Amino acid sequence: MTIGDIVVLSYSGGLDTSVSARTLRQEHGLDVVAALVDVGQAFDLEEVTARAEAAGARLEVIDARERFAESFCLPALHANALYEGKYPLVSALARPLIAAETVAVAREVGARYVAHGCTGKGNDQVRFEAAFAALAPDLGVLAPVREAALSREEALALADRFGIPVSRESKTYSVDENLWGRTVECGPLEDPWDQPPADAFGLTVDPLVAPDRPEELTVTFSAGRPVALDGEDMSLPRLIERVTAVGAAHGFGRVDMLENRLVGIKSREL
Repeated sequence: MTIGDIVVLSYSGGLDTSVSARTLRQEHGLDVVAALVDVGQAFDLEEVTARAEAAGARLEVIDARERFAESFCLPALHANALYEGKYPLVSALARPLIAAETVAVAREVGARYVAHGCTGKGNDQVRFEAAFAALAPDLGVLAPVREAALSREEALALADRFGIPVSRESKTYSVDENLWGRTVECGPLEDPWDQPPADAFGLTVDPLVAPDRPEELTVTFSAGRPVALDGEDMSLPRLIERVTAVGAAHGFGRVDMLENRLVGIKSREL
């Protein structure tokens, strides 16, 4: 690596990717472009911009909601794609698209490297790196958090040292969210004998306290594609958001399962 080389980092605005951005700049001497790919997750643009600036990275926000809905969610719907028969793929659907958009930014800016903020525990590192290898085998791949084997406490200490503004509150869960759903793991969920705490759920209300009054939705399909809700034409992302909101308010859509990781461990996930 030489000073002035560019790396494009798949950026969420969270602790790990913010620390990754600063590490890539400070310790590897790279110019960092932080690519935040919007696939329908909730984020505060001011907050992620401030963190990217503190990390010394240039922020690029890519709106990929329409592409995610049309090219990933809709085919999954057609295929009734459920992991182990019950989990409607959320992270697994989004990662290849995020990787593709990261590579596209890398091509635009002439980067020599792409990077991600994954640890060495989960499947996302494999999803990103398999996509990077398929789409851009000529680019180097960096994983600063995994390479440094940083614990959360160590990452927080680095954020303090670098002046990156992150929440001081204890992060009980690991959460990933996009247009197609929300996944939660870690913390109290690691004991499979315990009921999930109420605060683990962010989208759905408890079915025991959901409204008794049913709410009926009518989805109109054209050639197998949902095009309208209750007679109102809608874009696919908006239609998914509306169905999610109504279903979640009635306690619909909760899954509690153990999933398999490629590194050989099992993980409980909501």
